[in-house]
Amino acid sequence: MSKVSLPLAGGCACGALRYELTAPPLMIYNCHCANCQKITGGAFTVAATVLEGALAFTRGAPKRTTWKADSGNQRFGLFCGDCGSRIANGQDPSIGMLSLRAGTFDDTSWVEPAGDIWTKSAQKWVAFRALTAEGQPTDYAPFIAAYRAQGRF
Repeated sequence: MSKVSLPLAGGCACGALRYELTAPPLMIYNCHCANCQKITGGAFTVAATVLEGALAFTRGAPKRTTWKADSGNQRFGLFCGDCGSRIANGQDPSIGMLSLRAGTFDDTSWVEPAGDIWTKSAQKWVAFRALTAEGQPTDYAPFIAAYRAQGRF
């Protein structure tokens, strides 16, 4: 198992938008909600829950979009205005955390989801191997514990 050092760097597909993350993710999970399927054009997204204050854009400024999520929460997305790559999602009003797209890290070799959420919206062919929640979890403690047990940081 490889240890990961901080800061973590990443960015969009075209390189116009770059970021640095100065604190480790609280957890990494797969989200199968309809919104994530639309945003990614895939069956789910791999998200890293990060402290909002630990994410800083080092090149470019993200564009912002808003929508109402399946959970009923008002959400926003940060993306590259040049190539359209989604970098992170957050909630309005802020809860101090963001869902950072784990595929935007420069090094993704250490990324391993601890579980899956919004499984009731999952594509029927997806097989789950870890913790699951049919919708928005009311308690993330099991996901955080499983992620920490990976010992990446």
